[in-house]
Amino acid sequence: MLKYAGIALAVALVVVLAMAAMSPDGFRVERSTVIQAPPDKVYGLIEDFHQWRQWSPFENLDPDMQRIYRGPQKGPGAVYEWKSEGRAGEGSMRILSATPASNVTIRLEFVEPYQARNTAEFNLREEGGATRVTWAMYGPTPFGAKVVHLFFSMDSMVGKDFEAGLANLKRLSES
Repeated sequence: MLKYAGIALAVALVVVLAMAAMSPDGFRVERSTVIQAPPDKVYGLIEDFHQWRQWSPFENLDPDMQRIYRGPQKGPGAVYEWKSEGRAGEGSMRILSATPASNVTIRLEFVEPYQARNTAEFNLREEGGATRVTWAMYGPTPFGAKVVHLFFSMDSMVGKDFEAGLANLKRLSES
């Protein structure tokens, strides 16, 4: 009986590893909303990391989180580092490019609780007197993450946070 259980476990492991090997080498999570405010107002809240405490859902993960801002106040080269003993972990963001009232591209580096390097993008488009904001994050999926993604997708892990952040950004921009 023990022999058959071991064989079944080995077969299951081989199936999981084969499925992971065939899964995509990258991921993308994206959410969008329409905000009744001009693009430049929304853009100002995104391109300045000092403003993120007002709308980013990740800012509420740990009230004792340490924050360090380096480089320019906002726009390309601005850096935001965080360190938390709680759920926020440790990492940094650097604005790679920023096109006024249109796009902000950010390099994300996570150190704890796991290491990862991803890209986040905010695209703003005027739409009927309002602004459509699309928040996306994408990056590579190494083999270990592919195994995890078989059971927990990146979309399920951060999609709701993106929705909450966009709702906060909407509320703040429309007030």
